[in-house]
Amino acid sequence: MPDTVPVTIEVEPGAAAALGDPRTRAAMGRLVSRVLNPHPGPSELAQAIAAAKAEARAAGLTDADIDAELTAYNAEWRDSPSA
Repeated sequence: MPDTVPVTIEVEPGAAAALGDPRTRAAMGRLVSRVLNPHPGPSELAQAIAAAKAEARAAGLTDADIDAELTAYNAEWRDSPSA
């Protein structure tokens, strides 16, 4: 993470143990930075969802079509033996 500084915060013992992992610590640092300094506008996830929705509509799909597909997918996933 560019332009970062170390800080000390009080956390529960389990959280402290999890923060011993460098990847977890880096991810939590990014999360804290984003929560405390949010970027204006929609998140990357919201932008991706909006783009997918626009593509679906351009292909002629309606919200009802998409809901039906999601319902069918979820039913298949729940009924899957590996689920």
